[in-house]
Amino acid sequence: MIELALLVSLATLCVGLAVAVGLSFLPTVRLQLAGLAFLAVVLPLSAVLLSGWVMFHMGADVKILAVAAASASAAVVAALVLARSISRGVERLRDSSSALASGDLGARASEGGPAELAELARSFNDMAANLERLFDARRELVAWASHDLRTPIASLQAMLEAVEDGIVEPRRYLPAVHEQVRILAQLVDDLFELARIDADALTLELREAELGALVESCVRGLEAEASARHVHVDNHVNNGARARCEPAKVERVLNNLLTNALRHTPSDGLVAVRVEPGPDEVQVIVEDSGDGLTPEATARMFEHFWRGDAARTSGEAGAGLGLAIARGLVEAHGGRIWAETRPEGGTRVSFTLPAAV
Repeated sequence: MIELALLVSLATLCVGLAVAVGLSFLPTVRLQLAGLAFLAVVLPLSAVLLSGWVMFHMGADVKILAVAAASASAAVVAALVLARSISRGVERLRDSSSALASGDLGARASEGGPAELAELARSFNDMAANLERLFDARRELVAWASHDLRTPIASLQAMLEAVEDGIVEPRRYLPAVHEQVRILAQLVDDLFELARIDADALTLELREAELGALVESCVRGLEAEASARHVHVDNHVNNGARARCEPAKVERVLNNLLTNALRHTPSDGLVAVRVEPGPDEVQVIVEDSGDGLTPEATARMFEHFWRGDAARTSGEAGAGLGLAIARGLVEAHGGRIWAETRPEGGTRVSFTLPAAV
């Protein structure tokens, strides 16, 4: 009879282990724990029923105790197996987070296992990817800022040395000095504005504004440059289009977009501004007849310090902050900004502003 008790105990233990392994394949931790609770109830209850049958037929207390002990042991072992399966996923996530904390920005967690752990791993991986992009952007920001600051500073230094050595008269370099100081001041202002935007520290004084007057003011301010480039600037504005915005910030957005459009429009080309009012938002569109956008430019043109290869070598490119500032200002108003290539050629940049109520 001892052999029978051992056989029943072993069978109960095997069943518990098999069910525990099966539970580890359930898709969620909730189902696994529910299955474990069910197992912890069913195994002892089955053992009690089997023990009653043994007692009824054999009258042996030791055998009853052996069967009950086997069922309890099976439940404990099943719990340990399932707990180990869950803890392995947690440990993998812990190892990945430790690697990220130690500076390994490429660390990623395995997205396998129960649904809760897989979702947690995906969230961790998204966070790690965002951190990696943020650090890359910071390195790029430092590199480009250093480059754009170094150029006017080197020019100023060369001109001062020439004046000190008596090679030229100071009066000759005064216009160039003023221009380089203007470039430095503009870059510092742009960096300060961008820092406020990134820190969500930008404050806006919103009021109802008539967009037609804003567009006409910006177009007049660029007429001289457009004329020098032999580019025609046109505007199609509904004088009734009104938006809730801070006019000075919207003017800066328009100036950035128009300047960028002029820079990429060939001689005898066209730059156009349109305003399309809607019930909830007003859409402002700036188009040019240039070469259009590459897929990379479409995806990256609003990033900090990003400039296309042609812009980097043209000798007239800015610091690469104008479009990033434009995006920040538009989004601070609750609007959207995007760029696309026109079907007939050239580039179209559009942004929205909340319509005046």
